[in-house]
Amino acid sequence: MIHAYNKYFLSDVQNNLGFACHFAVNDCGLGADNFYDFFLASKVAAGIEEGSPVFVCGCSGTELALTIFERIGFEPKVTSNNDDSILFSRSQEYWAGWILAYYQWNTGLSFSKIRDNIKFSQIVQMYHPLHEAPEEKFLEVMNSIVARNSAEKGTNLHRLRKEAGLTQKELSELSGVNLRTLQQYEIGAKDINKASGQAINDLALALRCNFYDVMELDLEN
Repeated sequence: MIHAYNKYFLSDVQNNLGFACHFAVNDCGLGADNFYDFFLASKVAAGIEEGSPVFVCGCSGTELALTIFERIGFEPKVTSNNDDSILFSRSQEYWAGWILAYYQWNTGLSFSKIRDNIKFSQIVQMYHPLHEAPEEKFLEVMNSIVARNSAEKGTNLHRLRKEAGLTQKELSELSGVNLRTLQQYEIGAKDINKASGQAINDLALALRCNFYDVMELDLEN
Protein backbone atom coordinates (compact mmCIF):
# COMPACT_ATOMS: atom_id res chain seq x y z
CA MET A 1 0.00 0.00 0.00
CA ILE A 2 1.24 3.50 -0.85
CA HIS A 3 1.01 5.78 2.17
CA ALA A 4 0.02 9.45 1.91
CA TYR A 5 3.07 10.51 3.91
CA ASN A 6 6.37 8.99 5.01
CA LYS A 7 6.50 6.91 8.19
CA TYR A 8 9.09 9.39 9.44
CA PHE A 9 6.23 11.85 10.06
CA LEU A 10 3.83 9.34 11.66
CA SER A 11 4.92 10.08 15.23
CA ASP A 12 4.31 13.81 14.61
CA VAL A 13 0.79 13.14 13.34
CA GLN A 14 0.10 10.81 16.26
CA ASN A 15 1.28 13.34 18.84
CA ASN A 16 -0.54 16.25 17.23
CA LEU A 17 -3.84 14.45 16.77
CA GLY A 18 -3.51 13.07 20.28
CA PHE A 19 -3.02 16.47 21.82
CA ALA A 20 -5.73 18.04 19.63
CA CYS A 21 -8.20 15.51 21.05
CA HIS A 22 -6.93 16.08 24.60
CA PHE A 23 -7.16 19.86 24.19
CA ALA A 24 -10.67 19.78 22.70
CA VAL A 25 -12.13 17.50 25.34
CA ASN A 26 -10.23 18.45 28.50
CA ASP A 27 -9.49 22.12 27.90
CA CYS A 28 -12.48 23.14 25.78
CA GLY A 29 -15.15 20.90 27.28
CA LEU A 30 -16.24 19.19 24.05
CA GLY A 31 -17.56 15.67 23.90
CA ALA A 32 -15.17 13.23 22.23
CA ASP A 33 -17.64 12.35 19.47
CA ASN A 34 -18.52 16.00 18.89
CA PHE A 35 -14.88 16.88 18.34
CA TYR A 36 -14.43 13.95 15.99
CA ASP A 37 -17.41 15.16 13.96
CA PHE A 38 -15.77 18.60 13.80
CA PHE A 39 -12.52 16.92 12.72
CA LEU A 40 -14.29 15.28 9.78
CA ALA A 41 -16.47 18.26 8.82
CA SER A 42 -13.51 20.66 8.81
CA LYS A 43 -11.73 18.53 6.16
CA VAL A 44 -8.65 18.44 8.39
CA ALA A 45 -9.10 14.66 8.54
CA ALA A 46 -9.02 14.52 4.75
CA GLY A 47 -5.91 16.71 4.77
CA ILE A 48 -4.08 14.22 6.97
CA GLU A 49 -5.24 11.32 4.80
CA GLU A 50 -3.88 13.10 1.73
CA GLY A 51 -0.56 13.91 3.39
CA SER A 52 -1.01 17.69 3.50
CA PRO A 53 2.27 19.13 4.89
CA VAL A 54 0.30 21.68 6.90
CA PHE A 55 -1.47 19.00 8.92
CA VAL A 56 1.21 16.32 8.86
CA CYS A 57 4.11 18.37 10.20
CA GLY A 58 3.27 22.06 9.90
CA CYS A 59 1.38 22.71 13.12
CA SER A 60 1.16 21.71 16.76
CA GLY A 61 -1.69 19.78 18.34
CA THR A 62 -3.23 22.93 19.75
CA GLU A 63 -2.98 24.65 16.37
CA LEU A 64 -4.56 21.61 14.73
CA ALA A 65 -7.55 21.80 17.07
CA LEU A 66 -7.89 25.57 16.63
CA THR A 67 -7.79 25.17 12.84
CA ILE A 68 -10.61 22.65 13.08
CA PHE A 69 -12.66 25.05 15.21
CA GLU A 70 -11.98 27.97 12.88
CA ARG A 71 -12.99 26.04 9.79
CA ILE A 72 -16.39 25.11 11.17
CA GLY A 73 -17.00 28.45 12.87
CA PHE A 74 -16.87 27.14 16.44
CA GLU A 75 -15.59 29.40 19.21
CA PRO A 76 -14.21 27.26 22.05
CA LYS A 77 -14.23 28.35 25.66
CA VAL A 78 -10.75 27.35 26.75
CA THR A 79 -10.76 26.48 30.45
CA SER A 80 -6.98 26.13 30.92
CA ASN A 81 -3.70 27.34 29.50
CA ASN A 82 -2.37 23.93 28.54
CA ASP A 83 0.10 23.88 25.69
CA ASP A 84 1.31 20.77 23.93
CA SER A 85 4.91 21.86 24.46
CA ILE A 86 4.34 21.24 28.18
CA LEU A 87 4.69 17.71 29.51
CA PHE A 88 1.45 16.33 30.86
CA SER A 89 -0.02 13.03 31.98
CA ARG A 90 -1.32 11.55 28.77
CA SER A 91 -5.10 11.35 28.94
CA GLN A 92 -7.40 8.73 27.48
CA GLU A 93 -8.36 11.23 24.76
CA TYR A 94 -4.73 11.84 23.91
CA TRP A 95 -4.12 8.10 23.58
CA ALA A 96 -7.25 7.66 21.44
CA GLY A 97 -6.16 10.34 18.96
CA TRP A 98 -2.59 9.05 19.00
CA ILE A 99 -3.53 5.42 18.29
CA LEU A 100 -6.18 6.43 15.75
CA ALA A 101 -3.56 8.21 13.65
CA TYR A 102 -1.46 5.05 13.79
CA TYR A 103 -4.40 2.90 12.66
CA GLN A 104 -5.39 5.22 9.82
CA TRP A 105 -1.84 5.36 8.45
CA ASN A 106 -1.37 1.60 8.63
CA THR A 107 -4.68 0.61 7.04
CA GLY A 108 -5.36 3.50 4.67
CA LEU A 109 -8.98 3.60 5.84
CA SER A 110 -10.42 7.09 5.90
CA PHE A 111 -11.18 8.64 9.28
CA SER A 112 -14.80 8.80 8.14
CA LYS A 113 -14.96 5.08 7.41
CA ILE A 114 -13.34 4.32 10.75
CA ARG A 115 -16.11 6.36 12.41
CA ASP A 116 -18.69 4.33 10.46
CA ASN A 117 -17.40 1.25 12.26
CA ILE A 118 -16.81 2.61 15.75
CA LYS A 119 -17.43 5.85 17.62
CA PHE A 120 -14.44 7.84 18.77
CA SER A 121 -15.77 7.72 22.34
CA GLN A 122 -15.60 3.91 22.13
CA ILE A 123 -11.95 4.12 21.12
CA VAL A 124 -11.38 6.36 24.15
CA GLN A 125 -12.93 3.61 26.30
CA MET A 126 -10.38 1.13 24.92
CA TYR A 127 -7.69 2.98 26.85
CA HIS A 128 -7.87 0.26 29.51
CA PRO A 129 -6.09 -2.08 28.88
CA LEU A 130 -4.90 -1.33 25.32
CA HIS A 131 -2.82 1.75 26.13
CA GLU A 132 -0.21 -0.56 27.63
CA ALA A 133 -0.29 -3.01 24.71
CA PRO A 134 1.79 -2.76 21.51
CA GLU A 135 0.23 -0.70 18.73
CA GLU A 136 -0.14 -3.91 16.70
CA LYS A 137 -2.64 -5.18 19.28
CA PHE A 138 -4.90 -2.20 18.68
CA LEU A 139 -4.54 -2.83 14.95
CA GLU A 140 -5.67 -6.42 15.50
CA VAL A 141 -8.66 -5.42 17.66
CA MET A 142 -9.80 -2.71 15.25
CA ASN A 143 -9.43 -4.97 12.23
CA SER A 144 -11.64 -7.54 13.92
CA ILE A 145 -14.30 -4.88 14.52
CA VAL A 146 -14.12 -3.70 10.92
CA ALA A 147 -14.18 -7.30 9.69
CA ARG A 148 -17.30 -8.09 11.72
CA ASN A 149 -19.10 -5.00 10.45
CA SER A 150 -18.01 -5.62 6.87
CA ALA A 151 -19.25 -9.20 7.04
CA GLU A 152 -22.65 -7.85 8.01
CA LYS A 153 -22.68 -5.13 5.34
CA GLY A 154 -20.70 -6.96 2.67
CA THR A 155 -18.18 -5.44 0.25
CA ASN A 156 -18.35 -5.57 -3.53
CA LEU A 157 -15.26 -7.76 -3.63
CA HIS A 158 -16.78 -10.24 -1.18
CA ARG A 159 -20.05 -10.37 -3.13
CA LEU A 160 -18.34 -10.76 -6.51
CA ARG A 161 -16.05 -13.51 -5.27
CA LYS A 162 -18.99 -15.45 -3.85
CA GLU A 163 -20.94 -15.01 -7.09
CA ALA A 164 -17.93 -16.33 -9.02
CA GLY A 165 -17.77 -19.40 -6.77
CA LEU A 166 -14.15 -18.75 -5.80
CA THR A 167 -12.36 -19.09 -2.49
CA GLN A 168 -10.11 -16.27 -1.35
CA LYS A 169 -7.07 -18.43 -2.09
CA GLU A 170 -8.31 -19.19 -5.62
CA LEU A 171 -8.98 -15.51 -6.33
CA SER A 172 -5.55 -14.62 -4.99
CA GLU A 173 -3.92 -17.14 -7.33
CA LEU A 174 -5.96 -16.04 -10.35
CA SER A 175 -5.38 -12.34 -9.80
CA GLY A 176 -1.87 -12.40 -8.40
CA VAL A 177 -3.00 -10.22 -5.48
CA ASN A 178 -1.45 -11.26 -2.16
CA LEU A 179 -3.90 -13.39 -0.14
CA ARG A 180 -3.56 -11.34 3.06
CA THR A 181 -4.04 -8.10 1.12
CA LEU A 182 -7.08 -9.53 -0.66
CA GLN A 183 -8.59 -10.56 2.68
CA GLN A 184 -8.10 -7.06 4.04
CA TYR A 185 -9.72 -5.52 0.97
CA GLU A 186 -12.65 -7.90 1.25
CA ILE A 187 -13.42 -7.04 4.86
CA GLY A 188 -12.67 -3.36 4.41
CA ALA A 189 -9.64 -3.34 6.73
CA LYS A 190 -7.84 -1.79 3.76
CA ASP A 191 -9.53 0.66 1.41
CA ILE A 192 -9.70 -1.02 -2.00
CA ASN A 193 -10.27 2.38 -3.59
CA LYS A 194 -6.65 3.17 -2.72
CA ALA A 195 -5.29 -0.04 -4.25
CA SER A 196 -3.11 0.24 -7.35
CA GLY A 197 -4.91 0.33 -10.68
CA GLN A 198 -3.07 -2.83 -11.64
CA ALA A 199 -4.36 -4.74 -8.61
CA ILE A 200 -7.95 -3.64 -9.19
CA ASN A 201 -7.71 -4.50 -12.88
CA ASP A 202 -6.26 -7.95 -12.10
CA LEU A 203 -9.10 -8.64 -9.65
CA ALA A 204 -11.69 -7.47 -12.18
CA LEU A 205 -10.22 -9.74 -14.87
CA ALA A 206 -10.21 -12.74 -12.52
CA LEU A 207 -13.81 -12.01 -11.51
CA ARG A 208 -14.85 -11.22 -15.12
CA CYS A 209 -16.40 -7.93 -14.17
CA ASN A 210 -15.93 -4.21 -14.72
CA PHE A 211 -12.94 -2.42 -13.17
CA TYR A 212 -15.24 -0.14 -11.15
CA ASP A 213 -17.45 -3.01 -9.93
CA VAL A 214 -14.61 -4.10 -7.64
CA MET A 215 -14.31 -0.68 -6.01
CA GLU A 216 -16.50 0.81 -3.28
CA LEU A 217 -17.96 3.85 -5.02
CA ASP A 218 -20.74 6.04 -3.63
CA LEU A 219 -22.71 6.57 -6.83
CA GLU A 220 -25.44 8.51 -5.05
CA ASN A 221 -23.18 11.52 -4.39
